[in-house]
Amino acid sequence: MTTLVLCVDRSNDIGRKAGLPTPVVGWEAVRSLVTEVGLADPEDSNVNCLLEALRVARDLRDEHEESVVAVVSGASETLVGADRSLAAQVDELVAEYDPDSTIVVVDSAGDERVVPVIESRLRVDSVDRVVVRQAHDIESTYYLLKQFLADEELRSTVLVPLGVTLLLMPLLLTQFSPAVALSGLASVLGAALLYKGLGVDQFLAESPDRIRDALYSGQVSVVTYVVGAGLTLVGSFLGALSATQRAGGDAGVTFVSAMLFVYYAVPWLALAALTASAGRLIDELLGAGGARRQYMNLPFGVVALGLVVRGFAGWFLQREGILGDALVLGWSLSARQRLALFIVVGIVVSVVGVRAAATMSENEALEEAVEQ
Repeated sequence: MTTLVLCVDRSNDIGRKAGLPTPVVGWEAVRSLVTEVGLADPEDSNVNCLLEALRVARDLRDEHEESVVAVVSGASETLVGADRSLAAQVDELVAEYDPDSTIVVVDSAGDERVVPVIESRLRVDSVDRVVVRQAHDIESTYYLLKQFLADEELRSTVLVPLGVTLLLMPLLLTQFSPAVALSGLASVLGAALLYKGLGVDQFLAESPDRIRDALYSGQVSVVTYVVGAGLTLVGSFLGALSATQRAGGDAGVTFVSAMLFVYYAVPWLALAALTASAGRLIDELLGAGGARRQYMNLPFGVVALGLVVRGFAGWFLQREGILGDALVLGWSLSARQRLALFIVVGIVVSVVGVRAAATMSENEALEEAVEQ
């Protein structure tokens, strides 16, 4: 069994510096070539590549395995011509020595690209990549950078936002102050990273298929989701309209405006969530498997959460004198009593929802046991 130890020089640095044609074959010939290349350029990494090829051949010889060490290079000015020259030299070696396999020794990522060319002519048992110890970090960083640039998804995630940011920077700096320009650029870059990091792009790409499948399957939740989105817009509009009436620069006024927004928007937002959850619950009830417990709990949880949030917002507004005392069955409630009432009602609604979901689950379990 003969193993060909092949040192590859795609850029023809060895042939050009030593002034010798390739392939160079044989232990003594390659050892003399090391001296020639080392004297011509002691800093050339090809010297280490040649020495590694000799070391591999020596180790195979010590294991009593027949080996042939050879050096091939791409004697051409173009990459295509260099690869063809390498292929022709490998064909020559195969025809003369008829090796069973080969061990390829390279010193760069560029030389490693010709491994498929060699594999098409001869079985490759190993690829030995030599990295000079002093330049290990630089070589590895270069290789990783090339791998990074070859990944389309990573390029679009990192390089595109950076490129847009650098393009916008001169325009913003000429129109606004440096602080405003840098803040805007940071916001753009952050939004782009969140857009990719949170998977918003994937969600938007899959949304048309989901909507089409939902429409074709006749799900009620499609309609209720649209209604919920409309109610959300209505609630946001009414909340913003109420908040703008108290807009100002003072921190207390700003906080009161936020409470006004919450107080007037929460009922509509809760109604929107209740509508969407009701549609989902109807789809589950109409399905073959029935409704799962979490879908039964959801409407009650939405109502309870809306009551509690509106109660706290009303407490702040009543303390500020914006809302008057609440009237319940002719009784006037203070801010504290009003908050307690909303909290108690919210807890009661939540407990009722949990109990109703548990009862329905028990009934379904009994029905399954009877059927079995």
